[in-house]
Amino acid sequence: MRLHSPSMSELHAFVTVVRTGSFSRAADELCVTQGAISRAVARLEGHYGKVLLKRSSQQMLLTASGEQLLAAVREPLAAIEAASEALREGPARTTELVLSVVPTLASVWLVPRLPDFQARHPDVRVRFVPYRKDEDFSGPTPHAAILTGLGAAQWPGWECDYVIGREVVPVCHPARAARQQWQHPADLSAEPLLAHSTSPGNWAQWLRAVGATGAEPELSTVFDQVSILVQAAMADMGVALVQRCLVRAELDAGRLVTPFDLPITLQRGYFLCRLPGRRAAASLPVFRQWLLDRAREDIALMPA
Repeated sequence: MRLHSPSMSELHAFVTVVRTGSFSRAADELCVTQGAISRAVARLEGHYGKVLLKRSSQQMLLTASGEQLLAAVREPLAAIEAASEALREGPARTTELVLSVVPTLASVWLVPRLPDFQARHPDVRVRFVPYRKDEDFSGPTPHAAILTGLGAAQWPGWECDYVIGREVVPVCHPARAARQQWQHPADLSAEPLLAHSTSPGNWAQWLRAVGATGAEPELSTVFDQVSILVQAAMADMGVALVQRCLVRAELDAGRLVTPFDLPITLQRGYFLCRLPGRRAAASLPVFRQWLLDRAREDIALMPA
């Protein structure tokens, strides 16, 4: 059988150039000369007969063919590299993955699922370090962090994978919903609206998304922790807008209800973030894949 794939060294050179944004930085990371990187990318373009990178003195852009190749090979290359490092270290050695995670997501969503990851990957030990709202990966840092924000739009140059949390839902005490018997989502704007301090504009976005363009939300109380926001809704202080993944247990148990269970997604969410160019933990690719798989399963259970 004739093989159509190029060499691993050429693929590694291409992916590293894209990730670092520079032929010279890619050469430094791969411990070769800049000329070797340039020749490897040129051989790759010759192999496919397509231009993969458009280069100028100011910038470097991926062509459509380059984007297609990158999407196809980036994760398999990372997995092969991780497997190779694990084999070289030997089967008895435990690898450590150091994470920083938004506390509410960690306690409510991630930690209950971690036994599944440990059962699948008993050779990986997950260690948590304190979460920092202003994480910038300077100094001693985690291998990766799960942060809340806007992804690459907020952290340009980082590698960011959306995990979960854009799916929001209004929740309140069952007695409040029974008393009010709202007919339209716009009716909620007259209620005491509870919000989180990092995203006070979520209510306005949600009302626009459901077509309540004339409603002007006035926030009643703002909290700096999602866990307190949820407790306030359970105490019948008003209607809270929260990430559905964080209140599944309360909704299933009937401690909270959602008056309008609509499939609304906002811009902010939880992202798995890491800094390009820094040596990653060998276990990070398998954790990343496991994390995204579990998130997709959770999102699939939400109303469509």
